[in-house]
Amino acid sequence: MNELIFFFNNVVVAGVVLGSIYAVGAIGVTLIFGILRFAHFAHGDMMTMGAFIAFLLAMAATALGITTPIVPTGFLVLPLAMILAAIIALGLDKGFYAPLRKRGARPVTMLIASIGVTLIIQGMIRLFFGSGTYSFFETEQKQLIRIPVPLEGVTRTINFTQPQLLMVFCTAAAVLALHFFLTRSRLGKAMRAMADNADLAQVSGINTKLVVRVTWIIAGSLAAMAGTMLALDVNLKPDLAFNIVLPIFAAAIVGGLGQSYGAIAGGFLIGFAETLAIFNWSVLLRPMSSVLPFELPGTLAVVPTEYKLTVAFVILVVVLLWRPTGIFKGAQT
Repeated sequence: MNELIFFFNNVVVAGVVLGSIYAVGAIGVTLIFGILRFAHFAHGDMMTMGAFIAFLLAMAATALGITTPIVPTGFLVLPLAMILAAIIALGLDKGFYAPLRKRGARPVTMLIASIGVTLIIQGMIRLFFGSGTYSFFETEQKQLIRIPVPLEGVTRTINFTQPQLLMVFCTAAAVLALHFFLTRSRLGKAMRAMADNADLAQVSGINTKLVVRVTWIIAGSLAAMAGTMLALDVNLKPDLAFNIVLPIFAAAIVGGLGQSYGAIAGGFLIGFAETLAIFNWSVLLRPMSSVLPFELPGTLAVVPTEYKLTVAFVILVVVLLWRPTGIFKGAQT
């Protein structure tokens, strides 16, 4: 039974945490693609930027004595960080993408422009913060929650941290809020209509400029949420989210580009696929080692931990070959 608890901690808990980050990040990618029809490569660095904004706000709050033992300061300042990140996202659109749209730039041109925005954001972060590593928990302690299993012979506990628990609640709240916004509000329905057919939406009298602005507000705020949640779970550094751009895009494509619900499903699918692939399966097989017809190796994982990004790449290639529109039949990739 201890082996099953080990599996739960390293696969189920880790998969939910990783899937939450991928899902929230992929929602922004899929919304931008659905409305503006280009792959926003700089979304990962927007996540990093949002995390650094939250870090600065957390430092300011700590200096002013605005702290609480209930939640980490990073979560306490997250709403303000999301607002600031949304404003910066609007600025990036107005300064870089809107002029290209007015000139009728093709999606590949917009993609190349987003790579330039990536380099700009990375350069600005390294200019002000250097290339070091930071932590939200330099002045406060990260709480570890241990839940004992009331079964005879079980010595392991179900383990997760307080930020991970809050991360799941924040993801659920964001998903529900987005669902009600897209299905109940007039502006949300306009966004769905523009995602289906931008020309028809414009002819129907929908304010497409307002829809674009709201798209950047949602994408920027969710990027800040995903980046801050990731930084609270690990450490904050200039390339925090750059290395997970591939899994985030894979989640968006697997779920169906332009489909927000597909991004959520794709995020959790990629998250669980990665945790299952790097899990040491010999731990579960050790109790049966005496009856196995082969000698059990010390490590039995599909891929080593340092190569877990290949899992997202393989899933991405398979989906592009088998079902290019994704699970929820989004835009053709």
